[in-house]
Amino acid sequence: MLSYKQRFIQFMVENEVLLFGDFTLKSGRKAPYFINAGKYRTGSQIAALGEYYAECFLEHKVDAKTLIGPAYKGIPLAVATAIALAKNHGVDVGFCFDRKEVKDHGEGGMFVGQALADGDKVAIIEDVMTSGKALREVLPKIKAEANVDVTAMIISVDRQEKGTGEKSAVQEAYDEFGVKVYSIVTVEDIIEAIESGVIAGREHLDAMRAYRAQYGV
Repeated sequence: MLSYKQRFIQFMVENEVLLFGDFTLKSGRKAPYFINAGKYRTGSQIAALGEYYAECFLEHKVDAKTLIGPAYKGIPLAVATAIALAKNHGVDVGFCFDRKEVKDHGEGGMFVGQALADGDKVAIIEDVMTSGKALREVLPKIKAEANVDVTAMIISVDRQEKGTGEKSAVQEAYDEFGVKVYSIVTVEDIIEAIESGVIAGREHLDAMRAYRAQYGV
């Protein structure tokens, strides 16, 4: 596992974003772990988070001139990632985000920030991907704005579990929209981090593996 992935898992634990125990998810599934991205609330947290997204962007050699942060959770993530790429890696990309309602005066249109133009290559920045709902909502808006090429979507954690069918939300996103989804880490990375002692939690390994066996892809 790459070192930035290990650091990110430690970062999630330290900030109580990655929790272990008994949780009931929105889907009704009983899970032995939970990702609470709502715990990211401070400048230092979002600055660090932007760097982890930037490293994932660079690891996968994402080809994009603009980062799109779907409203609302994706907005600070796209901004933080763009800042980290420029400040720490010398890669200057634009950023923009969608409005929930169209504005017909001032800076009108559906997007705020870097203008989208036909042929642009863009990447979407999101926190987690459970059902693919955010992608389904923002893609039509993007395509209505300009005929861009969505080269990638970057998320923090890939749960690697089935959605309503036999495929994961990440697999469905590629099959349905042709969008490659990259994650900073996967649940397998988290299990590996526990096994190797990067983070504590060996008492949860059996439950994690059982959950993966039942719902994993």
